[in-house]
Amino acid sequence: MLTWFERLFEPTARTPSEPPSQGLAAFYWHYLRQVRWLIVALFATGLAVAILDVAIPVFIGRVVTLVSTHRPDRLFHEAGSQLLLMALVFLVGRPVALLAQNIVTNQIIHPGVTNMIRWQNHWHVVRQSWTFFQNDFAGRIANRVIQTGPALRDSVVAGTNAVWYLIVYGTSGVALLAAMDWHLAIPILCWFAAYAALLRRFVPRLRDRSQAMSEARSTLTGRVVDSYTNILTVKLFARARDEDAFVREAVDRHTAAFRNQTRISTGFTMLLALLNAALVVGTGLSAVLLFRSGHIAVGAVATALPMAWQLASMAGWVAQNVTSIFENVGVVQDGMRSIAVPRQMPDPPGARELTVTAGEIRFERLHFDYGRDRRAAVLRGIDFTIAPGERVGVVGPSGAGKSTLVNLLLRFYEPASGRILIDGQDIAGVSQESLRAQIAMVTQDTALLHRSVADNIRYGRPDATQEMIEEAARRAAAHDFIVGLEDWLGHRGYDAHVGERGVKLSGGQRQRVAIARVILKNAPILVLDEATSALDSEAEAAIQEQLDALMSGRTVIAIAHRLSTIARMDRLIVLDGGRIRESGTHAELLAAGGLYTQLWRRQSGGFVADDGESSASRESLARSSPGVTTMPW
Repeated sequence: MLTWFERLFEPTARTPSEPPSQGLAAFYWHYLRQVRWLIVALFATGLAVAILDVAIPVFIGRVVTLVSTHRPDRLFHEAGSQLLLMALVFLVGRPVALLAQNIVTNQIIHPGVTNMIRWQNHWHVVRQSWTFFQNDFAGRIANRVIQTGPALRDSVVAGTNAVWYLIVYGTSGVALLAAMDWHLAIPILCWFAAYAALLRRFVPRLRDRSQAMSEARSTLTGRVVDSYTNILTVKLFARARDEDAFVREAVDRHTAAFRNQTRISTGFTMLLALLNAALVVGTGLSAVLLFRSGHIAVGAVATALPMAWQLASMAGWVAQNVTSIFENVGVVQDGMRSIAVPRQMPDPPGARELTVTAGEIRFERLHFDYGRDRRAAVLRGIDFTIAPGERVGVVGPSGAGKSTLVNLLLRFYEPASGRILIDGQDIAGVSQESLRAQIAMVTQDTALLHRSVADNIRYGRPDATQEMIEEAARRAAAHDFIVGLEDWLGHRGYDAHVGERGVKLSGGQRQRVAIARVILKNAPILVLDEATSALDSEAEAAIQEQLDALMSGRTVIAIAHRLSTIARMDRLIVLDGGRIRESGTHAELLAAGGLYTQLWRRQSGGFVADDGESSASRESLARSSPGVTTMPW
């Protein structure tokens, strides 16, 4: 039976169409409106349980009245139907209401709504720009995505129950006791006024301090995860003590924020305990005095005292939950810092799918400055065209703008001015996923997914068969080492897991797996950003022929500090200071004797190993080589 109820709601069945709203109430409503029927069911079952709980002191009073007004031998004969009805309410009605409430809460809301929120949070966050992730701890973002779900759920469930209990118990208590004698309602009315004043005083402070504690907890999580993610660096530099201090500071800040919150909670709880004691004593004293004066019967006393005690107990339960509710609200508010964030680089309305027919790439008057002063621009008026199937190398000193150029091509950033066209299509007007689907890239810092080798290679083409995966690995000179792998769980070969970011593999092995992934993707545009930098000379030589075959028929942009790896490109673009300084083939640039020649000399020890001629004789060819373009700025 429970399984049937659990299947009524699948958390990942709905794909969000819009990001969550930024205001707290709007953020809550963004998720709750998707499960309106569950919230209605939660309210209905909570109301039923509250009403049945209120009946308990009424039944107690009624039983006392019946016992005191009937002869023992006539009790069941004269009042048996009333006693049976009350017994059925306790034995059947209340358990059924509690079961319904638990099914709605435990079987549907807890697992379903919690993971619906997590799923939609992740769906939105993973589509944020690269800059978004560069500006925060990955651990903190993940913590917010995961913790916001249960925090929002618990605050809604506990808040709903608290509201119902306050309304039902309060109004019912006042109405029932006032019906017996209006004097009995005075202690409850006074208690309500004091309780409202107490909440008004403490709730805002609890909210603010709960938010501060949640922020401190997220920072602590981020710092711990940052240390673990970079554990190799920590150990290589023997900086464990510094990491201790880094984390200790966050722990101390969280402890201070935690103490601030619990200080408020303790004060609130103590004042409420005194208030509840006054309610019970006041109600009991009023009931005894009224009974003594003959204004009420003993059954009214038996009803008033349990009613007051139950109201006090409920208020204590609400008080305990108020701290939890606002702690969860604080977690939600902290989570909103990463979740309720407008997408920094969304696709434009009506974005088209990029169609690559030839592979021509044109950079037109491209300017980029990371949003800073244009005088400190990284790229300044870049303007050149890469013909379909042309292989172009981009070289230059560090900071010249090489990687920035590639990042703009991939739309990780938006240019300050100018545009990039692929086969005549402005990439600013196409969807980012369709753009990146047409570009295969091998980066210098290759990070693999914490999955099997096969899964990592298959990332280039999700529908690839095992035979296709192995063929790509062979072409990347990776198959031989892959078949010898075994992970800590006993998985072997292509099923072996590579560890977080591929830590179980060497740098060269990671690079070859990444190249196999690109081979499998088979995109018409290929970007190599220091693609063989992690390989030794033997490994580089082993896959260079395969890279040459991979580049055949594709438009290629290759970035390399090791100039020997791109000397065979069709054309080289030399960047310096954000501008194109030179353009031409390897031989033409050497003959020109400009910046490229200087870079080549530094790496070759003053010799140009192209055909045995010295760099001096190359320079003597003068700058008259007709194929080279040297920019005047």
